[in-house]
Parts: sequence; structure tokens; C-alpha cells
Amino acid sequence: MVLEISNCDNCFKIKGNLTKKNLHTFRHTFKNIFDKIDHLTINIEGLNSIDREGVSAITKLHNTAITNNKKLTIVGLGCKELYQHIKTHDAA
Repeated sequence: MVLEISNCDNCFKIKGNLTKKNLHTFRHTFKNIFDKIDHLTINIEGLNSIDREGVSAITKLHNTAITNNKKLTIVGLGCKELYQHIKTHDAA
């Protein structure tokens, strides 16, 4: 499944698979996003699967938000791989 990203009032909905094959779409959409807005919400409810590179891309976006003193909110149940990654790093 391809990756679809839609935007409504700075709430971006991600649908499909976030993998190495379509990572360019994710990176292009969120490149310099924090130059334009102060608070970004990403809804991952429609995310079917994510690989290591996809998790890394979301992690980098999170780090960019922290560096720029911006807010990033991730909502939705999405896929378990992302939550497992976040849970593992919060515990460390």
C-alpha cells in the first residue's frame, strides 16, 4: 500500500505503510515544517505498518521539534511497531 498524507489545520493524517520505499514522501511533507508552524499533530490511525526507517523518520521529526522548541503530538492507535519503539526508549 502506498503512503498517503493529508493535512487539515496542521493535523496530518498518515494512511498506508511508512517504509523505506516511500520515506521520501514523508520527509518531503515534513521538511522544514517547524519553520511554518509551532504545533504539529500527526494522526497515525491509518498507518498499517512501519519499518525501522519509518520509525527513525518519526524519531528525527520528534527531535527536530524538541530542538526548535515546538510541539509534536502523535495521536491514534496506528501500528504496534511504533509504540514498541517509543516504549522501549522511554524505559531506558
